[in-house]
Amino acid sequence: MSYYGMTITRQRKWMFYLLAAFVLGAGFTPYPRVFLGLLLGGAASFYNLWLLQRKIAAFAESAATNKSATGIGTLSRMASAVLVVIIALRYDAYFDMIFVIVGLMTSYLVIVIDFFMSESK
Repeated sequence: MSYYGMTITRQRKWMFYLLAAFVLGAGFTPYPRVFLGLLLGGAASFYNLWLLQRKIAAFAESAATNKSATGIGTLSRMASAVLVVIIALRYDAYFDMIFVIVGLMTSYLVIVIDFFMSESK
């Protein structure tokens, strides 16, 4: 497996771990709104991470074969974030908006931490 493939696998694995921690937090702590907000934002963040990784791989493939490149899906990632915020606003009894926003940022946090951990080896 290539270095990029291993990086993708590592990042997705850590996102799954975070989502599992959010589920456990929602089920077993007295703060379900906080963890449900993190879970909703984290699920959208995981989707955005998957979409970004897929678009980057397609972009690299088109660059390697000298074909015209498509975009990297910025609009679709923003649309998913807006959808999550609308859901959180509509069901504000279940989701804490601040933690939905924090959850949306988890994939970027995972990417940064993965970068520093892989560079330190």
